[in-house]
Formats: sequence, structure tokens, C-alpha cells
Amino acid sequence: MKSFSTGFPAPMTERRRFLAALALLALPLSARAQQRAALSPVPGVPPAPTLVLPDMDDKLVDLARYRGKVVLVNFWATWCPPCRKEFPSLGRVRKLFKPADFEVLAVNVGEDPETAFSFAGATDFPILFDRDSPAMARWRVNGLPSTYVVDRQGRLALRAVGGREFDDPAIVEQIKELLNRGRTR
Repeated sequence: MKSFSTGFPAPMTERRRFLAALALLALPLSARAQQRAALSPVPGVPPAPTLVLPDMDDKLVDLARYRGKVVLVNFWATWCPPCRKEFPSLGRVRKLFKPADFEVLAVNVGEDPETAFSFAGATDFPILFDRDSPAMARWRVNGLPSTYVVDRQGRLALRAVGGREFDDPAIVEQIKELLNRGRTR
């Protein structure tokens, strides 16, 4: 906005600065919200890295044993606000599909089972522990939460960095596509 007296832009008041910043954020937020609903394809669909970690009972769980299923692998921690927000949706999305076809593996990063259990309680999907972060390094996780969807052939098909609601219709549709694509006829 130009000043009538000088022709130069009018000085920004605090209120005007706030409204301008809000206007700049409003458009990207709606676009980001739509974009964040879905998961991104992993270019080249490479093989999933090795994932063998202890569960709450200290039994080793190996991703390779889930071959033939679509597996959502979620890296999280209790101190991470977006992780805490999205965590309930992991259980909800798991219930939408047959256990013979789909599984969720929640990989807690750097915490002990007591800390994770005090947050997660009893879940209907495995919680694994990457205490010293070797899996996080192999999977090239740079931020939490990070999620990968592994197809029936053991390849990285989809990924997301940042929080999601995994029972969102866009994500559910992506999982259905993977389930149908890999179905043996």
C-alpha cells in the first residue's frame, strides 16, 4: 500500500505485519494440508533396508517375515508432538485391512520399552525398539515421524516425513492400490 503523501510504501504497523504474514501462510497451508494427506512414491521402488529389532518382550521381529504383506513402518518417539498426534491413526488404519494382507510396525527411536509403553499402552500392532538408531540410519530417517510403506515384494513403495492421519481416505486408497497390485491371482 502506498502512502498518499510520499508515494512510497506506507510503514507497516504490527497489526498489518501480522495480517500480511497470516495471508502469506494461509494459501500454502491449505495446499500443504492437501499434499500432506497422501504419501509420496519412492522413486525406483528400491528394496526395503533390513529391519530386525526387538519388540516389547525383547523378541526379535524381522521385516522379512512379513513378505507377501503390505507393511507400514513408522519411526516415532514419545517426545515428538506430531508422532504423538498421529499414533492413534496407526491402529485405526491397521483395523481397515485383513491381518493376512497388512501390518503396521511402529519403530520407537532411542527410548526404552517402559517409556514407550507408558505412552502407547497395549497396541494391536508391534512396537519395535531402535535404541541406538542403527535402523534409523539404514532407512535414512532424517526426522520424526517418518513413515515408509513396503509393498508385498519387500520394496519401498511410499514414504512420508512429518505427521499424517493414516486412516485418511487418500492414504487408505494408496494402501488399497498396493494391496491390489501385489495380489497373486
